[in-house]
Amino acid sequence: MSRSIAAVVLCAGKGTRMKSARAKVLHEILGKPLAYYPLRRAFELGASPVVSVLGHQADEVEKALGEVLPGQPLEAALQAEQLGTAHAVLCAKKKLKGFDGEIVILYGDVPLVRTETLKALIKARRQSGSPVGLITTRPANPHGYGRIVRQGGKVSAIVEEKDCTPEQRAIGEVNAGLYVVEAAFLWKALERVGKKNSQREFYLTDLAELAFAAGTPAASVEADFAEVAGVNDRAQLAQAAAAMRQRINEAHMLAGVTFEDPATTFIDEGVRIGPDARIGPFCQLRGTTRVGSGARLGAGCVLTDSEVGEGVDLKPYCVLEQAKADKGCLIGPFARLRPGTELSQGVHIGNFVETKKARIGQGSKANHLTYLGDCTIGRGVNVGAGTITCNYDGVHKHPTVLGDGVFVGSDTQFVAPCTVGKGAYIGAGSTIVEDVPPYSLAIARGRQVTKVGYVKKKRAQG
Repeated sequence: MSRSIAAVVLCAGKGTRMKSARAKVLHEILGKPLAYYPLRRAFELGASPVVSVLGHQADEVEKALGEVLPGQPLEAALQAEQLGTAHAVLCAKKKLKGFDGEIVILYGDVPLVRTETLKALIKARRQSGSPVGLITTRPANPHGYGRIVRQGGKVSAIVEEKDCTPEQRAIGEVNAGLYVVEAAFLWKALERVGKKNSQREFYLTDLAELAFAAGTPAASVEADFAEVAGVNDRAQLAQAAAAMRQRINEAHMLAGVTFEDPATTFIDEGVRIGPDARIGPFCQLRGTTRVGSGARLGAGCVLTDSEVGEGVDLKPYCVLEQAKADKGCLIGPFARLRPGTELSQGVHIGNFVETKKARIGQGSKANHLTYLGDCTIGRGVNVGAGTITCNYDGVHKHPTVLGDGVFVGSDTQFVAPCTVGKGAYIGAGSTIVEDVPPYSLAIARGRQVTKVGYVKKKRAQG
């Protein structure tokens, strides 16, 4: 899209049919608010600025959208009183002052519209010479939708359900509510839009009639109803989420990713997966997660804003959050990698191991029942089962450093701050409270006392 484009996304409605204290556009699909998706599509068109028109819970909506679309040219306009769709667009006029290109008008509760469909709409409008382009659709039951009235095959009007004649109600083609309009025509036309309808509201649908009256009938493209349907209640929210999940999963499969059970796999829109990766059932990949080619994710893995390198093998039920695992790592099952974890190539993290702000060097292993927090671990380190870095003193966090080639016996506690030099050995059951020099053996445990025959004597005493 080479010409200048802006967008207005209408997000002001309360959504009473959601039966919720939250604004409708804040209800989520795959971890993102409903309004994220049409806003994202607008940015993919190259639209700038993009204006979200807010109303109900405006502050909360603006904050949420800013969090999921950081760094984007997103503006917010307020529709304090809901007087219809045309009035909502007018509320965005100040934010578009001086803009003279095309304005795409979308709805915050229509998450499934595709960028390709919007590009086709813009192309059709440009080729037609009309200042208005709109999307139409044909639902199985058109009840409740504005009907597309045509004369000589050209769009002459859009008539809302409550204003339809019996003949017009029989029309199957309806208005999807999505438009592209030249800015100069839009603002001039909205000054003429009236509310001579049963709802006493200012409707954007009048644009079609005004364009026809000017001798430049609106261009139209038809889309599948499922793509342009709005979300009005929880049932429709679930249906839209299922459709979005299927769309995303199919795109990954066509790009060379194997899903063992796509119906139970949840992948956020921003996730990237390399070819020949294999995703087990009931996995969830969220946020900005990246999965390298050839990686394997076992059943039930949950990854959030994490990076998994080529050939990484995640056994079932691993949880990663803001963590990185370089290629060839073996993780799990039942491992938890918390924020700040960075695993170098070939690291092994085993069952019931938890890490946090842990930088672990190439080829190191922690295979069982271990907590590694606020630590730096060198190359080729073996961490025995039950090891803990005691990083918190009740006020501050302190670091633990293990040099290359360190061997840690089972059931060891490192009371941080603590540094263990290269090649050192730590005896099992030790509580290490001092630094250990390189290539030393540190043992910190009580001496064993064995009383031979003690049990028999005790029993004999009755």
